[in-house]
Amino acid sequence: MKLQVLGCRGIPARHGGFETFTEHFAVYLQQKGWQVTVYCQEEGDGGIYEDDWHGIHRVHIPVTPEGARGTVVFDWKSTRHAAGRKIPVLTLGYNTAVFCALYRLQGVKNIINMDGIEWRRGKWSPLERSWLYINEKLGARLGNHLVADHPEIKKHLARFVSSDKITVIPYSADILETADAKQLVPLGLEKNGYALVIARPEQENLILEIVRAYSLNKRGIPLVILGEYTPENNRYHQEVLEAGGDEIRFAGAIYDQAVVQALRFFTRFYIHGHTVGGTNPSLVEALGAGSPVLAHDNIFNRWVAGDGAGYFSTEEECAEQIGLLLQDDDCIALMRRHSFEQIKKKFTWDTVHRAYEQLILDTVN
Repeated sequence: MKLQVLGCRGIPARHGGFETFTEHFAVYLQQKGWQVTVYCQEEGDGGIYEDDWHGIHRVHIPVTPEGARGTVVFDWKSTRHAAGRKIPVLTLGYNTAVFCALYRLQGVKNIINMDGIEWRRGKWSPLERSWLYINEKLGARLGNHLVADHPEIKKHLARFVSSDKITVIPYSADILETADAKQLVPLGLEKNGYALVIARPEQENLILEIVRAYSLNKRGIPLVILGEYTPENNRYHQEVLEAGGDEIRFAGAIYDQAVVQALRFFTRFYIHGHTVGGTNPSLVEALGAGSPVLAHDNIFNRWVAGDGAGYFSTEEECAEQIGLLLQDDDCIALMRRHSFEQIKKKFTWDTVHRAYEQLILDTVN
């Protein structure tokens, strides 16, 4: 049983949800006797080279362009390489789905995780949005089977392909029974003594609205925000930084998992402003840490976080909910228990891994 995984930056995970999923899933399959290959994006010049990591084969592809252009180059080179190996493929994301035509030409079975509705994000230019829109449609047609991480994503995709071609499999996250409180010390934080936001600083994640809502009144504890802000070349980043009062702490991008896990585990509550997409990995990870969740009220977040979370629709509602959560210890305790119950009910690694494995076997055979 063999599988190639493309579409993430590589393993071990250092970036986002696709990388974390790939690491866990590849280890799961390897332990069950699969031969798994993961394609890894590297910076710089040089040729393709290969190695093994914990029994998982890795193909490293260096690219010199940075940002989105570099990702496109990496996707093209990795797709060409994978198509030539004639091994079934799991593709994560549809941003360069046009390249998947190579798999069709070579007779390689390809399952595509269609991610969220990426072209709706406000950060894209009209040209970039058109590219993503076209690739979403191409991916839906070129893939042998599609994975939707949320029921609403399946409904969206079923508008232009048969629903029989789409299987809903969400993300998962570790369930934290404990965390290292010492990781908070360098950040000057205490248990239950801060609120938390972990999100890319983009308009559709409502970072500006959350900052303004939190800064509306004196809260008594800081709001810690993780993410990389570059105000010198990004107007939105500058607006967010300028809107922050004395109780807003921008901690930068933190990739140390021990620190991030401690931040989630010991936060008084986690604020999730995402408005676009399906099952967001950061929200699932918050549930796994038992974080009480205050989320933007939309069909995506409601399905993930469940009825035991708090919700807001406007900046004013967000400010009001923040005030209530800072005062009500009993409510916080109930929300914390609900988060653990929600992830155990819907989003365990074992459930997700078994669903993917069975789908791959069904598609290949």
